[in-house]
Amino acid sequence: MQMLDSVVEKPRIIHVEETLSTNSLLREWLNKEALPTYSVIVADFQTAGRGQLGNVWESEKGKNLTFSLVLYPEALPAKQQFVISQIAALSVKETLDAYTEGISIKWPNDVYWQDKKICGMLIENDLSGHDLFRSIIGIGINLNQMVFRGDAPNPVSLWQIIKQKVDKEVVLRQFLSHIEAYNQALLAGEMALIHARYMEALYRRERYYPYLDAQGKFSAQIYGIEPTGHLLLQDTDGTIRRYAFKEVSYCLSK
Repeated sequence: MQMLDSVVEKPRIIHVEETLSTNSLLREWLNKEALPTYSVIVADFQTAGRGQLGNVWESEKGKNLTFSLVLYPEALPAKQQFVISQIAALSVKETLDAYTEGISIKWPNDVYWQDKKICGMLIENDLSGHDLFRSIIGIGINLNQMVFRGDAPNPVSLWQIIKQKVDKEVVLRQFLSHIEAYNQALLAGEMALIHARYMEALYRRERYYPYLDAQGKFSAQIYGIEPTGHLLLQDTDGTIRRYAFKEVSYCLSK
């Protein structure tokens, strides 16, 4: 199979002091010129950082790692695009594993330390026919922020966990190493391996926990994740419930 030219070119790391959104800026950049895969735009501050389905990401200027990365999936069917979420979340998790214990992935792609959110992401996949041709992955990792003043219910930073400042550039390089390895696994067709690691890394992957859907609160355990990204929960009656993003929420203690 012939590889895209962008795969063999050296990725670019583009730093900006401030932008509305690194995802939006990267998209604008890509509309003007081609960038190699794994190229990144890093911002010291996002004035309108976005999360999944309109959520706002709070980040103090210069304290955290906020960036967007481009991948070019090769002939990946649109119905399997959730694997991009899996490899991105796993790459963040394994990066943070080097600094502390207790890191997990809260479906679909938030990264948690214990019951607190340390990373959020926004993934925008562009289609060509029935396949993906480009993924823009926006990631915000709380690294050196000491205090959170927004309305988010459970943020945490790496500094709050380990009481030590970390180098943002080092963390970015570590992440890029992980995402490259997982992308190569994806290109090699190792979907089962990626899925197994994702399932092993899931937040609250064992035992029953409280959830909330349109019908109310209930107790369930994770039964599985479909290739489409749908969450399967098994309630205490043994019934399997199937959910898309935002159709169910975890009940978290405050």
